[in-house]
Amino acid sequence: MKSRGLGLCVGALLALPLGASAYPGGTPAFQTDAAPFCAGCHSSRSAEMLAGAPGGRAEKELAANKHFPLIEKGEGGYEDLDPAQRTELIRQIQALDEASTIKLEAPAKVLPGEIFDVHVSVTGGAGPALGVALVDGDHRWLARPAPGAGWYVVGPPEIRGQDDEVQVEWLARRSESLGRNLSYVNVTGIASDASKGDWAHARVSWKLRAPTKPGTYPLGAVYWYGTEKGTPLGHKVDPIRGKQVRGGFTGHSGRILFAPLLRITVE
Repeated sequence: MKSRGLGLCVGALLALPLGASAYPGGTPAFQTDAAPFCAGCHSSRSAEMLAGAPGGRAEKELAANKHFPLIEKGEGGYEDLDPAQRTELIRQIQALDEASTIKLEAPAKVLPGEIFDVHVSVTGGAGPALGVALVDGDHRWLARPAPGAGWYVVGPPEIRGQDDEVQVEWLARRSESLGRNLSYVNVTGIASDASKGDWAHARVSWKLRAPTKPGTYPLGAVYWYGTEKGTPLGHKVDPIRGKQVRGGFTGHSGRILFAPLLRITVE
């Protein structure tokens, strides 16, 4: 998932070496709700998702300012690529970013307490894992898991990977007695190849119960994905740990992307 870190949060897990049982394989040991503030090592796809951040921070978080300059300079893991290769790596990552999308589908209006379906479809992402969550906003530092806005997750979400088959392994690592009605999930088995224009896809479906009080409530979705494993120039192969992204923990090759925020009427 990555190729973005704060402590033991999701973002750090997406950015640690594979030997630390996380990067860039998602959060295999952590099955709980998550919010995008933890993805400090990731790069933003737009400045709007950090609107209001002081000191030009929103612009600094953009991939064009946080990730690509390291490649251009041949620093931070990119030293063994010649200038032409570095230019091509950036081009391929930009193509993967362009192909990486998120779409949130939900009804515009529901009844108080009604149970309804929500679907999130994503494309692109380098793999081998990606993260998807329902949230209550489209701001990296301020968005909460969707239940914070009053949406109750009813039962385990349905996760469909690149082969369109239902995935249960990641959720099954959480004790059933604790409830598997999470607003955040990992999707595994993901692989894109920017050099061939071959893009992954996945879909996650939730059942939500609407708040009982009439009103208008926000519902959003966020996508954590990596880039460098989706291009031959972006990774090296370790004989023990397999693919390792070239930029490593400090390379900022992961991305955060939000779906357009919905405002659902409960009446």
